[in-house]
Amino acid sequence: MHKLLVTASFLAACYLFSDRASAQYPGQYQQRQKISVAPGMKAQGFNLEDVRLLDSRFRQNMLRDGAWLLRINSARLLHSWRVNAGLPTDARPLGGWEALDCELRGHTMGHVLSGLSLMYASTGDPAFKHKADSLVSALSECQQALGQDGYLSAFPQHLIDRVIDNKPVWAPWYTLHKVMAGLTDAYLYTGNDQALQVAEKMSGWAFGRLSKLSPDQLAQMERNEFGGMIEVAYNLYAITGNKNDQKLAALFYHHSVLDPLAEKQDKLAGLHANTQIPKIIGEARGYELTGDEKARNIADFFWQTVIHHHTYAIGGNSDDEHFFSPDQLSKHLSAVTTETCNTYNMLKLTRHLFAWTGDARYADYYEQALYNHILGSQDSATGMFTYFMCLKPGLFKVYSTPENSFWCCVGTGFESQAKFGEGIYYHDDKGVYVNLFIPSELTWNEKGFQLKQETRYPEEAATHLTIEKTTNPHTQLYIRYPSWATSGASCTINGKPVRIAAVPGSYIRLDRDWKTGDKIDISYPMSLRWIPTNDNPQKAAIAYGPIVLAGDLGLQGIKDPAPFARDQKDYVGYDSLPDLSTALPVKGRHPGEWLKPVKDRPLVFKSDLPEKAITLIPYYRTDRDRYILYWDLQ
Repeated sequence: MHKLLVTASFLAACYLFSDRASAQYPGQYQQRQKISVAPGMKAQGFNLEDVRLLDSRFRQNMLRDGAWLLRINSARLLHSWRVNAGLPTDARPLGGWEALDCELRGHTMGHVLSGLSLMYASTGDPAFKHKADSLVSALSECQQALGQDGYLSAFPQHLIDRVIDNKPVWAPWYTLHKVMAGLTDAYLYTGNDQALQVAEKMSGWAFGRLSKLSPDQLAQMERNEFGGMIEVAYNLYAITGNKNDQKLAALFYHHSVLDPLAEKQDKLAGLHANTQIPKIIGEARGYELTGDEKARNIADFFWQTVIHHHTYAIGGNSDDEHFFSPDQLSKHLSAVTTETCNTYNMLKLTRHLFAWTGDARYADYYEQALYNHILGSQDSATGMFTYFMCLKPGLFKVYSTPENSFWCCVGTGFESQAKFGEGIYYHDDKGVYVNLFIPSELTWNEKGFQLKQETRYPEEAATHLTIEKTTNPHTQLYIRYPSWATSGASCTINGKPVRIAAVPGSYIRLDRDWKTGDKIDISYPMSLRWIPTNDNPQKAAIAYGPIVLAGDLGLQGIKDPAPFARDQKDYVGYDSLPDLSTALPVKGRHPGEWLKPVKDRPLVFKSDLPEKAITLIPYYRTDRDRYILYWDLQ
């Protein structure tokens, strides 16, 4: 997120919000809501506490994330908050976007609260709750010391005055949203009532400030990035039933961006991409609580537009943080493509749309973006996070530093790596959707049903399910049949073949009476395929099943301290490799004809082209290597 002056406003970049208090969460989270949701939901997510990850790259990422969250010094994180509240502190300030001279300071606190809360729900480890509780208590102390009608921030209230007066400032509402969302998460996932009280006071203050503004003043203010204020206000409304929370959400309705989408017009080109996505998530949340079809149509049209006209092979979007003209991907393979926050938020939006429809295409995209962007956005050695996933040939991923970065995508990383369990399983009244093939255990308490999934996917093209408990034998299973699985699928139950009538891009429905110990094995043979850019079929990435493959160029020319950076653009101009060529002399041949698997190295391929020796590895494994993702086919 860089500062960009646009008609006297500074727009920033990214957001992160979990689906807290969403219609997709039954059980204890929904029981904490006072407002019922719109009818017609096809699927609901399970509580994070109902899913436990087993060993895999996902669980390893989660554990690295959790270790970093616990390692961040609370006194340093709170330093700017206590300074602003006039409370004593002798802690050493954090750097980067948390420095005392940064107008975005304080945003990381919200992300850390969300990350800790999500980690507690995902693991049950009380250390995460204890740290979240202590931070909430400290924030409450700051709010009381400020004595400003519920205002709470790491910066003084005059930054809000500046954004209302259309004076240059870096996204104060964006930062306040992060904190309100983190407090809401602490309430929902850890049961901290004080967190809800602090968030409600912040919401009351915000409504008091903004309810006095004219429509023109609101429109002017909304030209500055305001994050997920719509979503968090609706989430608070769902929990408390306070009509002022609902009214606060409506005050942030951004007519100039949302009205064209309601009319099914793609006017996204030139807009700062991740400034817009949270607005759409907010509309999706509003539909669930109000039944407003306009809000649903906005969310649906935006998703279809971004996915089909603005999305790269790895599931991300944007060049230098902005949308560009639709269907122009081949012209935008730069060093600053696919901001990680964008993809995180597109996955959030996708969860809403899947819950409304139960449509497998949303789960297909979720898999694409999760494996090829989010999973590979964390350095496997240090746990640091990327900002951009660079698509310029020959460059590499650039990661944050532990104390002097704190970019927006570091914040979203804290959350995304803590909640991998939320997209694996869903349910309706009759059964369980298995959307992702990630080693895990599911407990559906309401139905007395437990399911264990064991797999080495995507290193193996199969998953293995075991019914570990069932007190409700007739529980249906809907197992996703991925759209990429064009070579077919096979299924056995307790070793006996089962006929599959489904087709790729749908669900294999298993409808029978289950007993404890039943085993279901499903395989989807993987094959190599091209993923061409949407404007140039001769420029394409290569995938094997769901996994995008990168040409591995090793560590050539990379010197310490690369690829770790204080600023996300530190290495944008790093030296290119000499004689780098993206040309593939394949003359229209299918990649399976000239790429061969490497023995004992799953998902690794080598070419047999005499004039072009390349090795391809999964993009999510390119921790620090240079790579090529898109090739020129000749």
